[in-house]
Amino acid sequence: MVQDGKDTDTDWTDENGQETEAIEWTVDADAAKTRIDKYITENLGEDVSRSQVQLWIADGHVSVNDGPIKSNYKVSQGDRIVLKVPEPSAVEIIPEDIPLEIAFEDGDVIVVNKPRGMVVHPAPGHSSGTLVNALMFHCKDLSGINGELRPGIVHRIDKDTTGLIMAAKNDKAHASLAAQLKEHSVNRRYLALVHGNISHDQGTIDAPIGRDSQDRKLYTVTDRNSKHAVTHFTVVERFGDYSLLELKLETGRTHQIRVHMKYIGHPLVGDPVYGKSKGIKLNGQALHAAVLGFVHPSTGEYKEFSAPMPSDMNELLTILRGR
Repeated sequence: MVQDGKDTDTDWTDENGQETEAIEWTVDADAAKTRIDKYITENLGEDVSRSQVQLWIADGHVSVNDGPIKSNYKVSQGDRIVLKVPEPSAVEIIPEDIPLEIAFEDGDVIVVNKPRGMVVHPAPGHSSGTLVNALMFHCKDLSGINGELRPGIVHRIDKDTTGLIMAAKNDKAHASLAAQLKEHSVNRRYLALVHGNISHDQGTIDAPIGRDSQDRKLYTVTDRNSKHAVTHFTVVERFGDYSLLELKLETGRTHQIRVHMKYIGHPLVGDPVYGKSKGIKLNGQALHAAVLGFVHPSTGEYKEFSAPMPSDMNELLTILRGR
């Protein structure tokens, strides 16, 4: 998989829905003189720490222009970097009897209305209580394309974002759904409460998103090592200092809506990372994945599902309407 200074559109799988074994970058002029461990960390689409990248380098999993290097090597324009991601060590994910609100399920796909506070898949610090733990108890059968930590997971929504997420129950279904996501044909519409009164009724934010150079855990609008990102929005209701929006994702970048709304000066209410500290408080960002539509992997039929807003967002809107 060749990446010319940028990640490809899919974080975990290639265009055929198969696990990526090697990731390749060609260094552009803007990244010259960056330490290679920092360069790789900032360019990876997955949540991988710099220390993990340094271990990969030390173990010989990274080459530059077909030769070995050290973590302190500073890249040059035109360098060809190849990372061969090692197979993950065996990890046992324990199925957990966690209640799920299921919008749809058959032998290929399950669609769940995820609650606020639930992490999608196990990661450092979240080895249990995740959607994957719950799905493994409920389904018994999930696709294996994304490996042991993310069985069945085709896409993600943030821990404190509520709403619809789909998972694949076999590899054929996973490949089909992943292809639809890559082609941007999946219909994903969100409801969000944002700060400020947006004067125009609708708009489109077309701004690339990449790692924040000051903090790799965050994302920002940037031209450096970024991915194309497009978000369409329509104002549903106005509350003076707040606006309720419906947003349609054309692309699916990490934290896309949160980053784009901050970029235009209307961050999400309750967002602990990209939002404001003043005003109405909410336990997590006021963002809800309300509609999810896709072509069924086996029948070819278009399926669309909707989920009502969570109670805390509804209560917040009631307060705002009564002011």
